[in-house]
Amino acid sequence: MFKLLKKIIPSHNERVLKEIFPIVEEINNKAKKYDKLKENELPKITEEFKTRLKEGETLDDLMAESFALVRRTCELLLGKKWTVTDLQWEWNMVPYDVQLVGAIVLHQGNIAEMKTGEGKTLAATMPLYLNALSGKGAHLVTVNDYLAKRDKEWMSAIYESLGLSVGVIISDMKPEERIKEYNCDITYGTNNEFGFDYLRDNMAVTPEHRVQRGHNFAIVDEVDSVLVDEARTPLIISGPVQHSVTKQYGELRPAIANLVHRQTLLVNSTVAEAKNLLDEKKREEAGEKLLIAKRGNPKNKQLLKLLQTGEIEHLLQETESRFMKDKKLHEIDENLYFAMDEKENSTNISEMGQELIIKKESDNFFQLPDLSIALQEIEQNNSLSDREKAVQKEAIERNYAEKSERVHAANQLIKAYTLFEKDVEYIVKQNRVIIVDEFTGRLMPGRRFSDGLHQALEAKENVEVEKETQTFATITLQNYFKMYDKLAGMTGTAITEAEEFMQIYNLDVAQIPTNKPVRRIDYDDLIYRTKREKYNAIVKRIKELHNKGLPVLVGTVSVDVSELISRMLQREGIPHQVLNAKHHEKESKIISHAGEKGQATIATNMAGRGTDIKPAREIIQCDECCLITEEKQKIPEGIDINKCKEDVPCGFQVIGTARHEARRIDNQLRGRSGRQGDPGASRFYISLEDDLMRVFATERIASAMDRMGVEDGDSVKHPLISRAIENAQRRVERMNFDIRKRLLEYDDVMNKQREVIYDIRNDILDGENLKDRVMEWTDDTLNAIFDSYLIGRYPEEWDWEALRADLIALFLMDFDKEKSNIKEINRNDLEENIRKLVKLKYESKEEIVGHDLMRHFERMVILKVIDDEWRNHLYELDALREGINLRSFAQKDPLIEYKRESFGMFEELLYNIGKNSVRLLYRFAPEAVQAPEEVQGEEVKEQFKGIEQETKQTGGKKIITPKEVIPAVGNLTLDNRFKEEVSKLEKEGKRIKDIGRNEKCPCGSGKKFKKCHGKWLK
Repeated sequence: MFKLLKKIIPSHNERVLKEIFPIVEEINNKAKKYDKLKENELPKITEEFKTRLKEGETLDDLMAESFALVRRTCELLLGKKWTVTDLQWEWNMVPYDVQLVGAIVLHQGNIAEMKTGEGKTLAATMPLYLNALSGKGAHLVTVNDYLAKRDKEWMSAIYESLGLSVGVIISDMKPEERIKEYNCDITYGTNNEFGFDYLRDNMAVTPEHRVQRGHNFAIVDEVDSVLVDEARTPLIISGPVQHSVTKQYGELRPAIANLVHRQTLLVNSTVAEAKNLLDEKKREEAGEKLLIAKRGNPKNKQLLKLLQTGEIEHLLQETESRFMKDKKLHEIDENLYFAMDEKENSTNISEMGQELIIKKESDNFFQLPDLSIALQEIEQNNSLSDREKAVQKEAIERNYAEKSERVHAANQLIKAYTLFEKDVEYIVKQNRVIIVDEFTGRLMPGRRFSDGLHQALEAKENVEVEKETQTFATITLQNYFKMYDKLAGMTGTAITEAEEFMQIYNLDVAQIPTNKPVRRIDYDDLIYRTKREKYNAIVKRIKELHNKGLPVLVGTVSVDVSELISRMLQREGIPHQVLNAKHHEKESKIISHAGEKGQATIATNMAGRGTDIKPAREIIQCDECCLITEEKQKIPEGIDINKCKEDVPCGFQVIGTARHEARRIDNQLRGRSGRQGDPGASRFYISLEDDLMRVFATERIASAMDRMGVEDGDSVKHPLISRAIENAQRRVERMNFDIRKRLLEYDDVMNKQREVIYDIRNDILDGENLKDRVMEWTDDTLNAIFDSYLIGRYPEEWDWEALRADLIALFLMDFDKEKSNIKEINRNDLEENIRKLVKLKYESKEEIVGHDLMRHFERMVILKVIDDEWRNHLYELDALREGINLRSFAQKDPLIEYKRESFGMFEELLYNIGKNSVRLLYRFAPEAVQAPEEVQGEEVKEQFKGIEQETKQTGGKKIITPKEVIPAVGNLTLDNRFKEEVSKLEKEGKRIKDIGRNEKCPCGSGKKFKKCHGKWLK
């Protein structure tokens, strides 16, 4: 019935293609009028197009003609040679009709799913050319510098022949070089470079230092990798935090290493007990022991071996369901030092584990004080002065914070030891922990796991633990690319994520038909009980293919698996190449030889991303493959097609060593074979010990294998089992999508605030006269002061001392109320007089400095305040985000709470920007003003060069030495007390900046340092 409906009702993709094919026909008809066009005439046509746009025609009106012109340009370039990435290249491409379809989809602002080898790079030139005619620029976004440079050099002849300029942005370019490249009509570059340039532009201190010129049109190559896989990782420019807990990871490492070792011994003995109980037919007790072992270490080898029997797997699932239903899982966890949950990627230390850790600690940091009770007791203690109460409260809060940080560090260390494997999630290179991208297998230098996890991994591997960082500027790739007026994308695998692209980016996915039929045979998965059996079968198959002279690509999910397969092949004497995160620099060279006769290539998921594997002609038996025949195609004599389909005897072969969590990644691996109608085959080898199977799909398949009587070393294959595995993948994809969607909802809060701040900053940067804004902020600040202190009907009720203190602190202006008759003072008159005096003071300062110089000072001061306040705001948002999920225990939605609190913080930020700008402008000495230093963000994402105040030259490098200035708040008592405390600090070899921002101010005011004497410090 369903198949019948599909025949009657066309799919969404079929309807889209039906609308596009008439446009393709129109392009081909238009191309005929350009048949006699010479190369020197091409730029004239481009100028005609630009003129027609200015006269009111739209890009859509020009689409057919412009695409036809690009096609003619490709014809004129045939046979010409030029250098592409240091290699001589001869042009031999003219767009097929299916490439025209892809180009139309891209121009319409959607995603074109084009299979490997179908010519996405060439298809992109047409919409890039068309959209660049507007003069606003067009960007092509790639995943790495090599592809950006290669594609620019490869396609540049097309654009330059048409009279357009083309540039490329790569890492380590100077700002002046970037400006030149961005000013080109078409610019190639990586997602990171485009994103970081945006962040750096919004930290520029002069308009001339901004490099980008807007976000008009972008095509994202490998769009699924950039907008889905990378979506959870923000681009960050960061610097060191004032207070770091880095040393705690090193201090706790021995205790946690001992804890993990003891847990391993405990789990081993528990599994042995479970075996004995099973032999004695005590199923219930055995089930509990198995559950304890699973909660203690789900990857324990003895446990996994035991669970290969479907009956035992069923017993474990049954026991776990019973304890979860009765909400008694905690009783199981009490038998362990800590419990693990792979699905939630979390760990939890039990009381037994806490006791083992604190044996090596002088203090039980797991016992946190009850802050509310402790603070209340201090407040009710009348024997203490206000100063003593403040000191004791500060000590309790500091103790609580230190213990909390230590508990957090212990939990992150346990995660590092148990849930993160070396050479899988990360590698250690040159004494640094480097993350391995789980989707592409590429290294991500400079990128760090958040929330202290990266420091925990560094402590685990016994390398230098880098200091924690504070975010100074950040944006997710999701929000960056949503800024473009029109966004498009292309990839070989997008349809499985179509829902996410539509919901988050409003991008439709169109599957473009291939130029020739896909003649690759995708066989059903082979499923084994253990990894050992699976790897033996893989090596046996590679040996068979090698003996036949067929090239094979072996796709692995991690570095350690690729090296294991490599060692097994070495023992068999089979020559091969290994391509993984440790050898990624050899990628293009290894891939270029992967299709040669008898070549075996072992690669992580990055294999071929952006590069094409072309099979050698000698490995293909027929002139044209007959696995799937086209109309009028004849099958050569002596060829048995059915036999070929059972075991493809030629072409490029692909073997997958495990299923990935995302079906896209599996499809990418398959797509390495069968390009442009070439023959090929793919098959995945799976074991019940694989992570995906073990966590999501083991029980049913293990039971099926038991019923079928599968012996050791034998495999099972069936379309239903392959479908069950794909269903497990769908569940994981849905879970990951929900995570990304939730994270985007949080980031949207910050994004709206970022847009407001960056708009204000750009107004300041581009503004000619900022005096009106300063006067507006002055009025706002004075209104806030008056509303705070002139409360009450009678002047005697007003807080005159606080009013004087704020006027002195903000405007260096004082008055003597003793000489006035307070009772006769009218509030309106008082406010008006203070406003006049304040503004008169500003006018007198401008007369001394001069109009032009004063405008320059205003710009420099306001930019500095915006940058400082925004950084502090991001730091506080990070802190809020870390703990907001705890609100769910109070039956509150964490997202709503986050939005509510962050809005209040943002209102305070906007007020502080105005207030602090006014304070600095009224208090500055003209000769002391310095321009803020520009932030130098780099692709490593976590480097920041601070603001210079006083520099010394040492070996050609600048050393920053800030001047120590003792701040004041205008209250003589508090200021004198603060000076006394500073003197004590100096005797101890400390400085003012050693005082924590969130500590109580030493002056005894009871306020936090950042809200009192630390308010003016950077």
